[in-house]
Amino acid sequence: MLHDLINWLLNIIGSMGYLGIFALMAMESSIFPIPSEMVMPPAGYLVHQGKMDLTLVILSGTLGSLFGAYLNYFAARLLGRPLLKKYGHYLLINDKHFDKVDHFFQRHGEVSTFIGRLLPIIRHLISLPAGLVGMNHIKFTFYTLAGAGIWVSLLTGLGYFLGHNEALVEAYSEYIILGIIIFCGVLGGIYFLWHTKKVSPQ
Repeated sequence: MLHDLINWLLNIIGSMGYLGIFALMAMESSIFPIPSEMVMPPAGYLVHQGKMDLTLVILSGTLGSLFGAYLNYFAARLLGRPLLKKYGHYLLINDKHFDKVDHFFQRHGEVSTFIGRLLPIIRHLISLPAGLVGMNHIKFTFYTLAGAGIWVSLLTGLGYFLGHNEALVEAYSEYIILGIIIFCGVLGGIYFLWHTKKVSPQ
């Protein structure tokens, strides 16, 4: 099953090239359940074979992630807030909850977006609260690109060095995810301590 999926993705990427990578990563970053772990390593393997350029592969994957993130951002911005305002009371969501989300993203939106782009599941969803509160576009773009660029580069490198061995790619993908989770936990802890010290009275 995994072998067939990887071959299918290789065929898509091989036929559509960098546009295929862009489209698949845009889907992965929005609402479509296409794991980036199944997209970027095969692209990295094609780089290893000399069929694609490393820089363009990473750039295509990163920009595709940004595009998909903005699809969620604008969906939440244009549709999410009005719908939640109208029907939120059925889900026990009121104006106070909106105020809390607004306040949180005003203070921690940058680090939340960056870390969120690196974490499984959360990276598909982090654009939604950013859109709900109308996070600054420059900040949203910068931190989304930073997080997505790291993630795409790691997976592309994995495919470049191990793409010929699907079992190793799958195993090392889990190690990468674990390492990213640990990194985000440490970064979040440092940020929390720094922020606590910054706001505490002297």
